[in-house]
Amino acid sequence: MKINEECIACGTCVDTCPVGAIVESGDTYIINDDCTDCQACVDSCPVSAIVE
Repeated sequence: MKINEECIACGTCVDTCPVGAIVESGDTYIINDDCTDCQACVDSCPVSAIVE
């Protein structure tokens, strides 16, 4: 999973991730290696910025 440049840094995905794999990186967020590919964040992103 990856967060692309359309991210608006709203933080919704951070609150949705059950394993805490989404962290701040500069002005946006990144998904780290703790990601289990559950895709909960994909459904929560209001701008569809999270892709495989």
